[in-house]
Amino acid sequence: MAIVETFALSRWFGGVRAVDGLSITVDACEVFGLLGPNGAGKSTTVKMLTTLLRPSAGRATIDGYDLVRQASSVRRVIGYVPQLVSADGSLTGAENLRIFAKLYDIPHTEQRARIDEALEFMGLTNAAHAVVGTYSGGMIRRLEIAQSMLHRPRVLFLDEPTVGLDPSARKAVWEHLRSLREEFDTTIVMTTHQMEEADGVCSRVAILHQGQVAVIGTPAELKASLGAEGATLDDVFIKYAGTSLESGGYREARRTRRTARRLG
Repeated sequence: MAIVETFALSRWFGGVRAVDGLSITVDACEVFGLLGPNGAGKSTTVKMLTTLLRPSAGRATIDGYDLVRQASSVRRVIGYVPQLVSADGSLTGAENLRIFAKLYDIPHTEQRARIDEALEFMGLTNAAHAVVGTYSGGMIRRLEIAQSMLHRPRVLFLDEPTVGLDPSARKAVWEHLRSLREEFDTTIVMTTHQMEEADGVCSRVAILHQGQVAVIGTPAELKASLGAEGATLDDVFIKYAGTSLESGGYREARRTRRTARRLG
């Protein structure tokens, strides 16, 4: 059953069509990856689906709610973890979660239990009262996921969730995300530049190119479509996007490096 649907969803800035007639369907409980070179429209798509950016044309529904006409209802059923660090490094983990509990209008009588549950689920109980500025990169990401899940959303949007993390931290983050999906039937929509990550964790992926879907399918289907033994998702990416992930510009490199430094 579809939980996210877009119908010719578009967004343009002046004469530039960042997203051009995007039509995709995401099934409940799946992990859906949005892949593409820099400027392909991934982040713009996520910003529209999280109500941070109004579409120029087309429409979308999330859990049955219209993205524009029922934006407040959409916000109640989604969580969002941006690429840039969103946790306050001057506060403790518990204090960060308390702020988000208030933002999500979680009843005061339930806040303590929700916060304790989130900390335990993400393996942060022992660090609850430590200042976030002392956390490792992987711990910060887990805290941000805990923040986004306090209100138990149906759909979790992740923009480059493991950028700047070492392999061990990436593995820990995804172990917790898999547990979230199993425990709460959470649907995950993510962007990533890590093809190995997409291959290993995504049920299906859509490769975007110039604001449009170039191809969509399971990683296995897309690799098989090349008809070459040992084909990888990197090979699929290059075929359908017409470029490689090495071709990012200065702005993207600067943003990624800044995020990596902050995650430390």
